[in-house]
Amino acid sequence: MPAVLRVALPVPLPGLFDYLPPAVGAAGVGSRVLVPFGRHKLVGVVVAIDAEAAVGSSRLKQVLRLLDDAALLDPELMQTLAWAADYWLGAPGEAYANALPLALREAKPLPPIGDEYWSLSGAGRSAHDAGSRRGGSKALLDLLAAGALSAQELSERQPGWRDAARRLAAVGLLERSERPPLDRPLSSSLAPQLSDEQQRAVAAVDASLGQYQPFLLDGVTGSGKTEVYLALIEQVLAQGRQALLLVPEIGLAPQTVRRLRERLGVIVEVLHSNLSEGDRARAWLRARAGSARVILGTRSAVFTPLPQAGLIIVDEEHDSAYKQQEGFRYHARDLALVRARALGVPVLLGSGTPSLESLANAEAGRYRTLHLRARPGAIRPPQVQIVDMRAQHLEHGMSPALLGAVAETVARGEQALVFRNRRGYAPVLLCHACGWHAGCPRCDRPLTLHAGRRQLICHHCDYRQRLPAACPTCGAGDLKPQGQGTERLEEALLAQFPQVPVLRVDRETTRRRDAFAQLLATLRDDQPAILVGTQMLAKGHDLPNLTLVAIVGVDEGLHSIDFRAGERLAQLVVQVAGRAGRARKPGRVVLQTHQPEHPLLRSLLAHGYAAAARELLAERRLIQLPPYSHQVLLRAEAPQREQVETFLASAHAALPVNDRLQVAGPMPAPMPLRAGRHRGQLLLEAASRQTLHAMLRPWQLAMAALPAARKVRWSLDVDPIDLY
Repeated sequence: MPAVLRVALPVPLPGLFDYLPPAVGAAGVGSRVLVPFGRHKLVGVVVAIDAEAAVGSSRLKQVLRLLDDAALLDPELMQTLAWAADYWLGAPGEAYANALPLALREAKPLPPIGDEYWSLSGAGRSAHDAGSRRGGSKALLDLLAAGALSAQELSERQPGWRDAARRLAAVGLLERSERPPLDRPLSSSLAPQLSDEQQRAVAAVDASLGQYQPFLLDGVTGSGKTEVYLALIEQVLAQGRQALLLVPEIGLAPQTVRRLRERLGVIVEVLHSNLSEGDRARAWLRARAGSARVILGTRSAVFTPLPQAGLIIVDEEHDSAYKQQEGFRYHARDLALVRARALGVPVLLGSGTPSLESLANAEAGRYRTLHLRARPGAIRPPQVQIVDMRAQHLEHGMSPALLGAVAETVARGEQALVFRNRRGYAPVLLCHACGWHAGCPRCDRPLTLHAGRRQLICHHCDYRQRLPAACPTCGAGDLKPQGQGTERLEEALLAQFPQVPVLRVDRETTRRRDAFAQLLATLRDDQPAILVGTQMLAKGHDLPNLTLVAIVGVDEGLHSIDFRAGERLAQLVVQVAGRAGRARKPGRVVLQTHQPEHPLLRSLLAHGYAAAARELLAERRLIQLPPYSHQVLLRAEAPQREQVETFLASAHAALPVNDRLQVAGPMPAPMPLRAGRHRGQLLLEAASRQTLHAMLRPWQLAMAALPAARKVRWSLDVDPIDLY
């Protein structure tokens, strides 16, 4: 009897599926196959080959087609994915699907892994000489006039070039070609002299190359963590090994790629969601082949094959963007640690504001801590000024002291960042006559006013409506925006400083591919400017002429019901403040608050993040909250509240009796209504991770069998970072 193939399929079901082998070809573990599934055909991954099936072989369907001659996923990655699916309680098929770029989840041949090049055709050269094109098309023709360029070179020189390339290729002015991967070194730049602290950090990790060892690089903002990364990657490349560098945000990728390429003189493969699927697949396959030596990517890049692994680096390891919040809810930082152990390589977690989880692991001796306490070149840390907003006259939420500091900064020809972590014009639109406010009919939250679009938008479900001319309740026309978003601050600063460029950087202004990089590229190092932005600007950007950071509205984080709010606020304040004074010019931070005596702010400003983190850890230890306990959150949502309540009550009843398990709920979610669906949750907590995990998979299967489960959408979130 032929061996049965056990296949993981990209469906939200907890098991694997048995199939008979294909008529042609021998499938191996880790290879892709095309199989029938109900009325559909799906691409799955062979997980095991077994002689015995769960049902009789006569009832099994046959694999339609073998898609790979050799295994696409190697044994290490297969083992890691199986562990991840088990730990985070994900559907196995969804875990394996996450490891593959979208282009590789289709029943198509593998794309070629050569370098993509673009050049002018004969007609394109004539069009360039005639100067018949304008805008991005002309700029692209100008770039290619000197000769063919690779896709990566084009991305560096002209962000957003692909739209113009498609237009020009469609009319025969450009030609695309594939070339073998570049094997000659590119020009590289000399490394700066490292400080004593940087040298010690590099030496410690270098001594661990070739073996598993987690390191926490705890370095104040501007202390030169990136230089440590570069020096270590150089060492890894010298050994003929691969390095994987994870960053939390797509916006950090372009400048990091430039620094890596300029310093190391090698092609840097990039993996993130803003790339075309073809580009992502090629980068992934090059890494699998070992030809990609340096791989840079966001969260999903943690699944990149590393047959010649040498080092894994997780930059800004504290960032919540590393946690997947939908579907397969893995955490890329934690998975990087698991992969590093399996691969036998060191893993370096870097941050100026380490997560409390990482600090607790370092305290327990599981991580080795490396410190960068000083900024290189005797750069002084920025001076911090707390502005008491009580009883002050505010201009659109900005105090006279803040506006005065901005005026002084731009007068010196320097740049200022006004930070507000809320996009839109105002978070609430209020009728001054009767008190009505614009609320989302599908969520339990106010609508945000976007004045430029003349719309009210829900930032939770994206519900939109036109801006009313009068109050729908009383008919009065006295509608007042309440509070400030980045759009309102931009308007106010433009009016206050009409001669100074004001650039807004938030999700609205950076929706288009490469828009973020283009905005930052407009900043000249020798010219004054004012940046208005959200947390997108808080991470990793070096702006040499930025000397002032003004933080508007920190008070929301001081009174949150989320036990992680204090940690996040401290990290955000320190990260944003770290943007100021990163070159030779001294930096200044102005922090507005109605709570100038708040203990967290005072501790943070008087003694720094390390002291504030120690206090927060002591609080967590006292009341046994993570990282000194472990949590799993059951979320449920449905059109009717009663459906949610019935399911959660049944799920609660299905829990095994265990006096070491603490249960909170069933209870409404902090946001009980979202996108027209009622939401509730059940929180499980235990001091022992083993205690918690021992009952999770049986409980998950028991809940799946509940009649009430068919009427709700539910999920389990292991180690949740957001209880919302």
